[in-house]
Amino acid sequence: MRLAELSERSGVSTATIKYYLREGLLPPGRQVNATTAEYDEGHLRRLRLVRAMIQVGRVPVATVREVLGHVDDDSLGRTIRLGAALWALPQVPEPDADDEHVRAAHREAEELLRTLGWQNARLLTTISPAYRSLVVAVAALRRLGYDWGPELLVSYARLMHQAAVLDLDFVETRASEAERIETAVLGAILVEPMLQALHRLAQEEESARRYGFE
Repeated sequence: MRLAELSERSGVSTATIKYYLREGLLPPGRQVNATTAEYDEGHLRRLRLVRAMIQVGRVPVATVREVLGHVDDDSLGRTIRLGAALWALPQVPEPDADDEHVRAAHREAEELLRTLGWQNARLLTTISPAYRSLVVAVAALRRLGYDWGPELLVSYARLMHQAAVLDLDFVETRASEAERIETAVLGAILVEPMLQALHRLAQEEESARRYGFE
């Protein structure tokens, strides 16, 4: 397809598409002549991913470029490639190591991973943004006087493992490796808010069942 058709099918203006091309967020099309290029379904899929990251995920252009660099790096295995792409997304800052609540949260998180038998997660605790986010959240709860305890955290973690299985089952339905990685990245941006929304709807439903509307 030509640029005008790509714009029409994607709903993205030609000026924005040209900007994405200049910024390296979209691969060049096949050059037909000095002034014309052709684009394919892969360009359309990538364009939709870029728009979701920028418009929905509010991911900065420079970060989008970094994430897509990992998505396209077929020299890496799938786990490393996916991890690198997801880790490049905006993350929480490093917590204060001297904070007593943070230290307690680290101990609680490490005990959680041991109980679950999540060996890979235990190996990555010093560099994993997901582990850091867990510690920050647990520390904040402890600081406010809410100690959920390991039993409750284990129950939540096992529910999340079921969600992860569903995530990767869906990712594996994609045809190509690039599509699988793109789908996983898109899931981090769109599926996580969807899961949060479902969680809140479930809380509302359970509250109404338990307590009615008084």
